[in-house]
Amino acid sequence: MSDIIKVGIIGGAGYTGGELLRLIINHPHISVAFVHSNSNGGKPVHAVHADLFGDTDLYFTNDSNFESLFKEAGSAADFSDCALFLCVGHGDAKSFLEENNIPQQVRIIDLSQDFRLKGNSHWLTNSFVYGLPELNKAEIQNSKYIANPGCFATCIQLALLPLAKAGKLNNSIQINATTGSTGAGQSLSKTSHFSWRNNNLSAYKIFTHQHLLEIGESLSRLQPNRHPEINFIPQRGDFPRGIFASVYLNCDLSLEEANELYISYYESAPFTHVSLQNIDLKQVINTNKCLLYLEKHDDKLVIFSIIDNLLKGASGQALQNFNLMFGFPEKTGLSLKSIGF
Repeated sequence: MSDIIKVGIIGGAGYTGGELLRLIINHPHISVAFVHSNSNGGKPVHAVHADLFGDTDLYFTNDSNFESLFKEAGSAADFSDCALFLCVGHGDAKSFLEENNIPQQVRIIDLSQDFRLKGNSHWLTNSFVYGLPELNKAEIQNSKYIANPGCFATCIQLALLPLAKAGKLNNSIQINATTGSTGAGQSLSKTSHFSWRNNNLSAYKIFTHQHLLEIGESLSRLQPNRHPEINFIPQRGDFPRGIFASVYLNCDLSLEEANELYISYYESAPFTHVSLQNIDLKQVINTNKCLLYLEKHDDKLVIFSIIDNLLKGASGQALQNFNLMFGFPEKTGLSLKSIGF
């Protein structure tokens, strides 16, 4: 396999497409074949993503002859050195694949929710693998198609996977998690408008958020005979990016036992770390990290989990999956430092 992979991005004008571009233009094993946008064809990428001015001379294309676009980038005859990131809205990834001729050998990483659930994961002769490396690393390494997890789902699952693996999810789980405004996407809506969001906090999709389904499937894989009730209250925060999740449940482990369990589970996970000191959201902003912090109060174990929703919750995890698929070191292109202040 080539050391240089030709990469195309579909939906390159949105938040996740822009965040992915910031990562891959500096990736040592990626050559950007094209950045596709239906509404921005012919414009320079920096016309939409102004922070990339001076970093890239790429232009958006609205050409839908993707086989030709990969060939123009110098791909192998069988397209085995090509990958496609789908940074499109929910429901649009499946439509895109149905409506366009993508060479069979091109590997696909979908950042929408279209293929995350087992019942929806099949496409052509392959199935999409659920792309949570802390759960499915071996399957990701041997897959052609990846369904990138949701941002809330990533943050919450990483708070619960060690307990599920140990068979300790025996009681209902209570979750409160607050996300930044970029989690709502780039299109303007009432709840993403500055005048509404600034100095404001609100709950939405109480107990019904769509990410609960993928969380349930992952926990059931590790703890198949028990299906604890998950009570999830998502909140909209008045900050741009990041997720802070507070998770608690009754648990018979001591704090020392719980910390040992979590540290052992994530021992080989390069981006997920257990802190023995309290954590704050700025520690993970602009990084692909998840930080976890545990407390014990009487019978209740409390797990705090924090991620950057656009990186570990979206584009950073997508690139992490790309590295695993093509056999590159997992942290390649993702050694990012938090903003700190």
